[in-house]
Amino acid sequence: MDNEEKKNELATFAGGCFWCMVKPFDQWPGIKKVISGYTGGHTENPTYEQVCSDTTGHYEAVQITFDPSVISYKELLEVFWQQVDPTDAGGQFGDRGSSYQTAIFYHSEEQKIQAEESKKQVDEHGPFSRPIVTPILPAKTFYPAEEYHQDYYKKNPAHYQRYNVGSGRAGHNQRHWNK
Repeated sequence: MDNEEKKNELATFAGGCFWCMVKPFDQWPGIKKVISGYTGGHTENPTYEQVCSDTTGHYEAVQITFDPSVISYKELLEVFWQQVDPTDAGGQFGDRGSSYQTAIFYHSEEQKIQAEESKKQVDEHGPFSRPIVTPILPAKTFYPAEEYHQDYYKKNPAHYQRYNVGSGRAGHNQRHWNK
């Protein structure tokens, strides 16, 4: 492992459809890569169809490799909260089911503490009138999604934009965060 790899860290977030979770993180300095995939379940190497069937226990998620000397985990948590409706236990926006639920998967005790504090701050001071239901869970094996899901917003910008608006995500973010 070279010095570059040693200083990078991982962050894993489930925020509904992973197509909509890549771009918000991808645009920040210090982000090395954002991978769409599946985590939290019990099936090895699940496919998209299996995960969408809500039988594998997996969440659609993104795994972010970042340089903490450029962007902090706390800043990533702020980006996460501004992409989701953390009060919805049934999925996200137009996407329903357990694979579309929100979650923060921590990779260290320090990340767990920061995530819990961040959740508390959003619950007490955020723009939501209902309680935050997003769980904070230990990171499990992360399985990259099929290639056609990677960087979807770049490969299919028109469809991505229609989906982001049509699902209700864009309007939610604008109403709650002016984003």
